[in-house]
Amino acid sequence: MKVRRLDRITDVAIDVFMWTFRAVIILVVVVGSALTLLSGKYTPADWFQLIGKGLTVGSIYAMIALGYTMVYGILRMINFAHGEIFMGGAFAGYFTAVALMQAGALTASVASGLISIAIMILVAMAVSVGLALAVERTAYRPLRNAPTLVPLISAIGASLFLQYTARGFFGSGVYGYPSVPFLNEPAPIPLLNMRWVDVLVVVASFTMMGGLYLFIMRSKVGTAIRAVSEDKGTAALMGIDANRAIVVTFVIGAALAGAAGVLWGLSYTQVTWSMGLVPGIKAFTAAVLGGIGNVAGAMLGGLFLGLIEVVGPNLFLSGFGVPSPTQLKDVVAFTMLVLVLVFRPSGILGERGARSRA
Repeated sequence: MKVRRLDRITDVAIDVFMWTFRAVIILVVVVGSALTLLSGKYTPADWFQLIGKGLTVGSIYAMIALGYTMVYGILRMINFAHGEIFMGGAFAGYFTAVALMQAGALTASVASGLISIAIMILVAMAVSVGLALAVERTAYRPLRNAPTLVPLISAIGASLFLQYTARGFFGSGVYGYPSVPFLNEPAPIPLLNMRWVDVLVVVASFTMMGGLYLFIMRSKVGTAIRAVSEDKGTAALMGIDANRAIVVTFVIGAALAGAAGVLWGLSYTQVTWSMGLVPGIKAFTAAVLGGIGNVAGAMLGGLFLGLIEVVGPNLFLSGFGVPSPTQLKDVVAFTMLVLVLVFRPSGILGERGARSRA
């Protein structure tokens, strides 16, 4: 009887804490936003500029997040080495850009620059796919039927291995991406005040994500991937090669991560051996936010996280007189993640696996 009463008291205390937490966060968001907007500190042009930057960052997060969510959807495991796949693509794009710069192709003309960027993306995709296939074959496939914790430990080990291998080959310094002059010029887009590099990132990201969605939903291979994601055993009985579907999933996720690495390098102009850690965590956060295992959810989660990370600190905290709110962008982003998951534990669009098991 005492144990039951204690459990009841504990449950009530947890409920009170969670509702208090929700109320406090919502109050901070509402009051902070109202104070900021009423203060007139930011003009409408400033807000549109922040939205444009948020779309750029969110597009990159969304591309990386797709790799996490697709692997989870088909294997029910988190590929913690995915951030290093992204890093490998960024370095491949960097060395390709240096070669193209030395050949004079990167800056010869706008057309030559765009062709060079396409070559950089293709090379980065190829390198990232090679890394992902090596990781899948050596670190994941032998452990596919092992307890859940074992592949998780293997994924962390693969991540550290790739990180420190990159440090051994490339050193601990920072590499500056070769500049493409026309990408730094302002694009003639009303209100958003974006550079051409931002336009390139958003357009390339949406094009690849749209192509992926159509591939998953309309093609035979995409149907096979969705079938294996729902139930590998039943899919195998229907003649679907589960190993092939899993390999294709790794290939697609890695290709998008490699392309995202080049777009990140062009946008932020720097790459380093540890660059996969923070974007990888943010992209995983985006996948959870949208609904882990849900392709559309990963896209939406990435865009939402990018916008919250860029717009949120200025909107929520400036009204309280915080001197440099952008330094708290990670706090704001992860607080909003917690808030969303408190109300929707399966993410914005819901976890695909949760629906299939229900």
